[in-house]
Amino acid sequence: MIEISYLQMFIFITFIWILVRFIIAIRFKKFSVKRELQMLLVYICIVVIARFVYFPLHFVDGEIGTLTIGFSKTLSDMISLIPFFFLFDRYDGWLINIIGNIAMFIPVGIVWPICFRKLDSIKKTVFAGICFIIFIELSQLLCTERHTDIDDVILNTSGVLIGACILFAIRKSRNDVS
Repeated sequence: MIEISYLQMFIFITFIWILVRFIIAIRFKKFSVKRELQMLLVYICIVVIARFVYFPLHFVDGEIGTLTIGFSKTLSDMISLIPFFFLFDRYDGWLINIIGNIAMFIPVGIVWPICFRKLDSIKKTVFAGICFIIFIELSQLLCTERHTDIDDVILNTSGVLIGACILFAIRKSRNDVS
């Protein structure tokens, strides 16, 4: 078992982010402050989502609890594939869970199409978002205290969809005015 603090994960994500952005700048032989500020929004989405997805919501001894990587359960105890089967029974704060899972991904639906030109429709944005969400859910299989749940995929995807609808409605209204 390996324990990772949020600070360690934050540093790791930041290091990888800087490295990738540096490689991209070298490969394309250009650097744009405006583009990097846009991409900073993607970075913030990733760091915030990592905080809430991988680490306990409640503080442990006044700090964010650690993430434990390893296997301590059977696969069937780690995965829930029946939609909304556990949603109301497992959580005392099920309403907060629903709202949080949706709200956490609304920025992805707004920010990603701004930063990635190929995400030029709601459909493409939701598809990219669901790929990211599935990556997150599958990566939780490596975490002893986390649970891979179809409810999270549904709720998170709803958040991406809401965010994308907001952004594309704003874009459409701007185009209609011009």
